[in-house]
Amino acid sequence: MASDIRMPEPVCLIENSQTKGLAVHQEALQVLSEITQPVVVVAITGLYRTGKSYLMNRLAGQRKGFCLGSGVQSHTKGIWMWCVPHPCQPEHTLVLLDTEGLGDVEKGDSKNDTWIFVLAVLLSSTLIYNSKGTIDQQAMDQLHQLPSYAMKLAGHVKSKAAPKASEDEPEDSEKIVLFLPTFIWAVRDFTLQLELDGEEISEDEYLENALKLKAGSSPETQRYNQPRECIRQFFPRRKCFVFDQPARKRDLVRLEGLEDDEIDPEFQQQVEKFCSHVWETSALKTIPGGHVITGNLLGKLAATYVETIRSGAVPCLESAVLALAKIENAAAVKEAVALYQRLMAQRVKLPTETAEELLELHGQCERETLDLFTARALEDGVSAFREDLMRQVEAIKVKFCEDNEQASRDKCQAALKDLFKDMEERICGGVYFASGGYQLFKDDQQARVEKYQQLPGKGVKADAVLQEFLQSRELLANIILNIDRAEQESSGRRKKEILLSIVLSLTFSRVPFVRILRFFA
Repeated sequence: MASDIRMPEPVCLIENSQTKGLAVHQEALQVLSEITQPVVVVAITGLYRTGKSYLMNRLAGQRKGFCLGSGVQSHTKGIWMWCVPHPCQPEHTLVLLDTEGLGDVEKGDSKNDTWIFVLAVLLSSTLIYNSKGTIDQQAMDQLHQLPSYAMKLAGHVKSKAAPKASEDEPEDSEKIVLFLPTFIWAVRDFTLQLELDGEEISEDEYLENALKLKAGSSPETQRYNQPRECIRQFFPRRKCFVFDQPARKRDLVRLEGLEDDEIDPEFQQQVEKFCSHVWETSALKTIPGGHVITGNLLGKLAATYVETIRSGAVPCLESAVLALAKIENAAAVKEAVALYQRLMAQRVKLPTETAEELLELHGQCERETLDLFTARALEDGVSAFREDLMRQVEAIKVKFCEDNEQASRDKCQAALKDLFKDMEERICGGVYFASGGYQLFKDDQQARVEKYQQLPGKGVKADAVLQEFLQSRELLANIILNIDRAEQESSGRRKKEILLSIVLSLTFSRVPFVRILRFFA
C-alpha cells in the first residue's frame, strides 16, 4: 500500500469463535500484504466494557471506527485491525489492534483469553492496558487476569526452539523481555488525586508506587506481590495515563457522537496528551535480529503465530522468525531474480561487441540484485537463499551469453548473405568460369570481406562466422581455379583430366554442372 493509505474502517484480523477457535481473516491479510512501509503496532487489551475502542478510535484520528457498544456485552470478538497513515512519521503506517475484552462470559471461546493477550503482546510494539477506577489492591484483584497472563507468558511463549546450550545462557523469560512491547497502563474514570504523603506525584510515579512490593513471605504477601512482580519483570518499559470520566453518565452511551463542547475539557486534554505520547514515542515493530517489520511481514507473522497456537504447539519467537524468514527470503529471491532478468533485458543490447561488455553489464545488474535481496531478506537462514539466488543469476547469465552468441551469429550470417548476394549471381552467371576468373573471384571476395569487417555491431562471433563462411567457399574457389587452368591448357587430354577432377568435386558443390561443362564442349 502506498504512503496514502485508505482504510475507511477496521477489519477483523483474528477471529475468536466457539466453532472455529482462533482464525486469521484473509481480508485483513490482504490489506497488510499491500503495506510495504515499516509499521508501528499499537495494541490495546484489558477487561471488557472499559472503553478500549474509544481510545483506539482517537489514535486513528477518528471519532468512529472500532465499535464502542453501549450495553454490558463486549462487541469486539478476537482482534480487530485498523491501518492508518502515521501522524508523526511520514512513509510509516500505524497499525491499531483492538482486542476482545478479557473476562467476557459471552465471548467466542473463553479458553482463548490467554492467547488473545499473548498475540497482542507478540504483535505489538506498544501495548496499552485499559482499566477503570484506580490502581489499588482491589483493582489488582479484579484485573488479576493481566498479571496471571504475564505469568503465563513465559510458559506460553518461548524465545528459542532448542534447550539452553549452557548454564550461563539467560532464561527464556529474560530473553522474552527484550522483545516485549512498551507497556502503557490507561486508567479510565480515575477518581483520586495524584498525591503521595501530601506531595503531588506524576502518573508514572503513581503507577510505580502501585507496583511496589511488600516484604515478607506469607501467603497474603505472595498474593499481593505476584501480579506486581509479573508486570515489573515482563514490562520494564512502562508508563501510566489517568483519565477523568469523559461525560455525564447518561451521555456515555453516545460518546462517539458527542460534540466537543459536550465532552469534559479535562478529559479531552488527557486524551490529546495520551495520543501525542503514543504517536511520538511508539517504536517501529521489530523482531529478533533487529529487522524492521512491514505490514506485509506483520500479516505473515500473525498467521504464523495463529497456526502454531491452533496446532497445539507453544509459540516460539525463534521458530516464528525462522518461518517468517523462510517465507520472506524465498520471496526476496524471487523478486531479486526478476530484477536481474529485467535489468539485463533493459541494458544488454544483443549482440554485444565483446564478451567483456556483457560481463560488465552482468556485474552491474548482479550488484543491484544483491542490494535488493540484502535489503529485503531476513538474516535467519539467509546464506542458503543467497546461494540459491546466485545459482539462478548464473543460469540467467549463461543463457544471456548463449543468446548473445546466437544473436551475433545470426547478424553476421545475414550480413554475409547480403554482401555476397551479387557475387552469387555472378557465379550463377558463369562470370568466374573463364580464363582469369579465379583472380577476379578472389578480388571480389576480398572486397566483400573488407566491407564485412568494417560493419559495426557484429558481436562476439564476427570472426568465427567469417572463417566458417570462407571455409565453406574453398571448394568453389578450387573449382574456379581448375576451370581457369583448363581454359589456359591447349592439350585436350589435359582438359579431360581437369574436367574429371572438377566433376568429382562437383559432387560436393552447388555450382550447376551445365555452367561448367560448357567450357569443355
